[in-house]
Amino acid sequence: MRRLILTCLFTLGLGFALTMFINVRGLAANGEFETILLDFKESIPQEILQNELNAIATKYNVTPQLDNKFSAKDHVYIVKGDKNRLQELRKSVFAKDTEYIEPNYIYKIPKLGEIAREAEYSPPQLEEEAELQPKLNAPNDPLYSKQWHLHNINVEGAWKQNKGKGVTVAVIDTGISQVRDLVETKFVKGYDFVNDREKATDDNGHGTHVAGTIAQSTNNSYGVAGIAYEASLMPLKVLSNYGGGTVADIAEAIRFAADNGADVINMSLGGGGESSLMKEAIAYAHKKGVVIIAAAGNESQNGASYPARYPHVIGVSALGPDGLKPNYSNYGAGVDISAPGGSDAGKILQETIDMDNKGEETFLGLQGTSMASPHVAGVAALIKATEVKDPDKILAVLQQSARPINDDSLNYYGAGQLNAEAAVKRAIEGEISFQDFFRWLRDNGYLNPGFWIDGGAVALIPKILMVLGSYALAWFLRIYFPATWGWSLTSGLIMGSSGLFFLKGIYIFDIPQFPFRILGSSIPELGNAIQGTDAFNPIFASVLIPLGLMALLLGHPVWKWFAIGTSLGMAACLGISSISDPAVWGIGSNIFSRLFLVGNAMLCFVLAHFVVTNKE
Repeated sequence: MRRLILTCLFTLGLGFALTMFINVRGLAANGEFETILLDFKESIPQEILQNELNAIATKYNVTPQLDNKFSAKDHVYIVKGDKNRLQELRKSVFAKDTEYIEPNYIYKIPKLGEIAREAEYSPPQLEEEAELQPKLNAPNDPLYSKQWHLHNINVEGAWKQNKGKGVTVAVIDTGISQVRDLVETKFVKGYDFVNDREKATDDNGHGTHVAGTIAQSTNNSYGVAGIAYEASLMPLKVLSNYGGGTVADIAEAIRFAADNGADVINMSLGGGGESSLMKEAIAYAHKKGVVIIAAAGNESQNGASYPARYPHVIGVSALGPDGLKPNYSNYGAGVDISAPGGSDAGKILQETIDMDNKGEETFLGLQGTSMASPHVAGVAALIKATEVKDPDKILAVLQQSARPINDDSLNYYGAGQLNAEAAVKRAIEGEISFQDFFRWLRDNGYLNPGFWIDGGAVALIPKILMVLGSYALAWFLRIYFPATWGWSLTSGLIMGSSGLFFLKGIYIFDIPQFPFRILGSSIPELGNAIQGTDAFNPIFASVLIPLGLMALLLGHPVWKWFAIGTSLGMAACLGISSISDPAVWGIGSNIFSRLFLVGNAMLCFVLAHFVVTNKE
């Protein structure tokens, strides 16, 4: 029996490992590249490095180049090449002097597909604006009423505490153009890594739209509002006008942001292919206290794209106006939280430059995880302004204050839906106020009487009763085995009564949820978990299972108590279930199913009693 259990655990672990390996390798293989990165060791003297570069140029007929002016100190060079040249370089004599040789993957604006812009908006004329009256504490921006996404995250409540003053948010994107509704927003020096110049203007429109969500000028009687509108923006252009850029540029931009005072980084971009260079840059920025946020991607696939998938990056999936995941949004591994990204029912409105007529300013509604990520970046800036500095603590605040989503086994939403007001209050007070807690109860249905009748938290009560009941039955028989309360009996009582039920709701990385359903099921529920039904399988929910265990384990001095505990646990489980959830496959939920469960519960107890009283 022990060998059987160890074999099962080994097989389960191997399955987990293979699943993770296949998913991670699959993502790495999906990346596209046109150039190759050579990261030489920084300890190599300049003369030797130059000799190596000359030798590479001669042997492969390529010209190694620094990716940008910041790459020299890190000895990062790029050469043109494909997969064949990549393998040749990795096997060459030059590899010994490099930290790594890897594809210079191209990351892009998340693929839009059908995610198109909404009709353009025109703000009211200035003379009309003068007559507009702000509603309560709302800003006086005339198109603010159309920004459902800011209302969705309760941004006005967060503004009562701060507006992000003193915080710098780096926008690593297509650049930022200072359109009319960004004139009052503060900017700090950035850089254009595509064209190697300081001025990082936008020739696409994507970066300006993203920047608007973070810090669009607000309360200026014009256009729309931004989340952390008193924060400063750092424009870092890594994507060209077609929306693509290399990991070398992006990694250098991350380091630039960390070295030049950025508190938050937003990356509404992504792709396949893991890069060690970028991974190191992210770890470097994280160590310097920078909060890094990225879009999960728009491929509707299980698993966020890079860079959202890297450690120390907060991956953001999208929500529509209905609070549900739109069809395009990635989910699963790498998703830490969800935020408004828009859908056909309502898009994210900001001012940007026209994507068709470059240079013209316009108000556009767009949708995508690109639009969701800056919502989290803006709220992270508000949290940072409360003097919470550590990026891991900021992630904890974001997740603990989010509105949780029930039954999210595929991890569509991460910790839940972004809640700016609760996040800022939690950062200030260290805990959610009663008002926030009351709202959380309301939003999650706990104040609805139907919740308590139909399930929800009350579903834990039968599980607790099953565990307590199994221990009560064991206690009742204690006179027969006063000194046998060990791990074998205890584990039998648990596996027979409730199983590790708390595992059923766990989602980890790309691992399928099915194994957690198995581990989270009691022995009578194993049939349900395997079949994917709610009704008990009559074989598993009967005395046959403990009878078989007794036959196998009765001769073992330790494991026989596991069989006895299982029999008692099943007695409690079936007895409680006959009242709380009597559904049996092939019988239904009627008096006959109740009698079936009660009868087998009694047989399980009688079997355990017989074995214990006749153990000698």
